[in-house]
Amino acid sequence: MYKKGERIAIIDGCRTPFQRSGTGYYNVMGWEIGRYAVKGLVSKIPVPVEEIGHVIMGTVAADIATTNIAREIMLGAGLPHTIPAHTNTVACISAGAAIVNGANMISCGDADAVIVGGVETFSDPAIKVSKAYRRFLLDMTMFKRPKTLGGKLKLLRNMKLKDFITPERPALGEYSTGLIMGQNADRLAKRLGISREDQDRYAALSHQRAAGAIKSGKLRDEIVPVVVPGQGKAIAEDNGPREDATVDRISKLRGAFDSRYGTVTAANSSFLTDGAAAVLLMSEKRARALGLKPKGYIRSHAFTGQDLWEELLLGPAFAIPRALKRAGLKFSDLGVIEIHEAFAAQMLGVITCLESDKFGKEKLGLPGRAGKVDMGRLNIYGGSLSLGHPFGATGARLMTTCCNRLIESGERYGVIAGCAAGAVGGGMIIENAYA
Repeated sequence: MYKKGERIAIIDGCRTPFQRSGTGYYNVMGWEIGRYAVKGLVSKIPVPVEEIGHVIMGTVAADIATTNIAREIMLGAGLPHTIPAHTNTVACISAGAAIVNGANMISCGDADAVIVGGVETFSDPAIKVSKAYRRFLLDMTMFKRPKTLGGKLKLLRNMKLKDFITPERPALGEYSTGLIMGQNADRLAKRLGISREDQDRYAALSHQRAAGAIKSGKLRDEIVPVVVPGQGKAIAEDNGPREDATVDRISKLRGAFDSRYGTVTAANSSFLTDGAAAVLLMSEKRARALGLKPKGYIRSHAFTGQDLWEELLLGPAFAIPRALKRAGLKFSDLGVIEIHEAFAAQMLGVITCLESDKFGKEKLGLPGRAGKVDMGRLNIYGGSLSLGHPFGATGARLMTTCCNRLIESGERYGVIAGCAAGAVGGGMIIENAYA
């Protein structure tokens, strides 16, 4: 898709430490978390800020106070106000969409260099008061604006006590189906016969791999420490991975979404996370002119749409084969695989589908299965189940980790992929610039 000589170079990437919501970034707004990532990225790369033509950041639970959070992030990071910025959202693959949008801008000649990434915080989500209370406030102040006491009392008489004291709880679910993600994961596990034991085993492996990567310093190159004002110390590591996460411990939890029959629990699901990630993309020609050595190149990408009831969480199983076809590659060419872990059930479902002849023939139009997933190449430093999943930022984390792993391993090709609400999938083939 992106030809040699016109390739999109991945110069470098970084992220903040990911923190469980309500912990390290408890009092920090989303734009502030994002600026730490962008500031860290700019400080890592010897590129004049004047070279940056655009900033694109993904986010999901947007704060109405910072509707174009990308703009607030780049201004907060000290970038010149002359650089335009915009925000995009495609649920959990928002950063992936930001990356593709940035790559396309470069490919079209709109910019030579673009900062892309994303941010999310659930430590201070927007919580609505009840709909009745919202209508009351709007009628009192904007729409009806009664001028007499009698008119105001008339509006008040239509209200009940619960309307004032019962807020609408934030819901991470599908508007079209009414199901929340965990319910979809439970349905997927039942449909594909994914056992509770297998889910717990996968979740424990993710935590053990992440804890091992932190201990060995494998993630150090992609993380920029954050000093939160008033805390007096730097946050330097993710606080999600649990070294003590074993199958035995995890198996004691009850189902989180179906306490009687469900197999999806808090331990084998990704948790609410605060964090940000950023990547610098540049045209290969401009990178060469500036004497920069890229870490990788974007070989191809693909977005897919699936059935909302049965295939919501299977996006990578659709997007990876399509991205491979566009790149002219086979699944066996992939030396590094980084897939977003929404749930252990989702990951096992994706693996099952990629390795299924039936799925390959009926859903992908292939002569057989897409390929065999080598667990020794998949998420070897942990994934969203353990590192955390700031919705808008995960895609940029996947890209940075993939590039670093490609260089470390010497493999030529890698893939990043994720699923998103709305039954959308995203996949991207990355080529090692050092191979």
